[in-house]
Amino acid sequence: MAARLNPADHDWLTAPATVRVMAALEKAAPGGARFVGGCVRNALLGEPVADIDIATVLEPDAARAALDAAGIAVHPTGIEHGTLTAVADHRPFEVTTLRRDVSTDGRRATVAFTTDWAEDAARRDFRLNALYADMTGEIFDYVGGIADIPDRRIVFIGKAEDRIAEDYLRILRFFRFYASYGKGEPDAEALRACAAMTGGLAQLSAERVWMETKKLLAAPDPGPALRLMAETGVSDALFGTAGDAGRVSRLAGLGGDDPLVRFSAWLGEAAAVCARALRLSNAEARRINAMADPDLAREIAQDWPVRGALEKRVYRHGNVAVADQLFLLFSREETPPEGWGGAIAHALSFAAPVFPVTGTDLKQAGIPASREMGGILRRLEDAWVDSRFRLSKAELLAQV
Repeated sequence: MAARLNPADHDWLTAPATVRVMAALEKAAPGGARFVGGCVRNALLGEPVADIDIATVLEPDAARAALDAAGIAVHPTGIEHGTLTAVADHRPFEVTTLRRDVSTDGRRATVAFTTDWAEDAARRDFRLNALYADMTGEIFDYVGGIADIPDRRIVFIGKAEDRIAEDYLRILRFFRFYASYGKGEPDAEALRACAAMTGGLAQLSAERVWMETKKLLAAPDPGPALRLMAETGVSDALFGTAGDAGRVSRLAGLGGDDPLVRFSAWLGEAAAVCARALRLSNAEARRINAMADPDLAREIAQDWPVRGALEKRVYRHGNVAVADQLFLLFSREETPPEGWGGAIAHALSFAAPVFPVTGTDLKQAGIPASREMGGILRRLEDAWVDSRFRLSKAELLAQV
């Protein structure tokens, strides 16, 4: 495979912001700044390039001075590991000094700065993540990553066991990269190492596990990777269950791409428990708990073919909660029932109206303020919902 990117085919290489940042670093250290990691990998794979990471021989203070001199904003986002974030034309660039590992403990590494590109490449995880490119598009490959690009192979650098022992999160990252970029049979050595070293996963923080899991579940179809996680014991080690990868693949076929819905479909009853252990955000936890509500699930399963009944559920529980339940319901079936797509679309698009009667309306109708007022409002609201929101305020107040 040709070891060069054509700048004319890659706007991110020639964007004014990119040129400004690279020019500033190159002025201070000619030939000492290269693109690295995901942007190079994705460009070679024909995938979209989102984040742009830059590796440099400049140590953090020198890199910061070079960027400051060019009028580029700099934020010390990971200064202890040699990482700065440069912001040019409102676009962030992660700039990291070349590093080598001094020591690792399975969770974090102590690093030292280096000017050796091969040392920097050797400490990375997968061969196709350790490719560098300069402004002309020339590729620099120190670990054999170019050979993995055509067949989309996800292969650890050196011995898989060594890379995993440095950071056990790399087990989960292997399956995430296989789900997002891999093709064909997974690397056998990598699978053996992941299966043999699941005990180290207990060292990982909940936040790191969730971050990586959510990215994995955002892949186009994570199902094949999740099946491999079950076969190697990784799912059990992390979540206490093998999960149901088939449901996640069926969700992908239904257009269900939300990682939270996929998480619930995959882990089933264990999802809510795992969500608490993984310290999801309050908003994420609320969605997971709503998906685990057996009463709502039963109501949706009974009512979904009837538009009016579905609208009532949206009014009571919200568009997202109802759509989530529908996705979960249909993912249980090898062949979803007729009308499934219209039901989900309606659940997401239906704009629930506002109940037209208030306590003030009841007072004006001669109802004295009391504990009974709440009951009256609930009774009128139930009648209004049962009418499919058609009863007017006057018609409702006539029932008081």
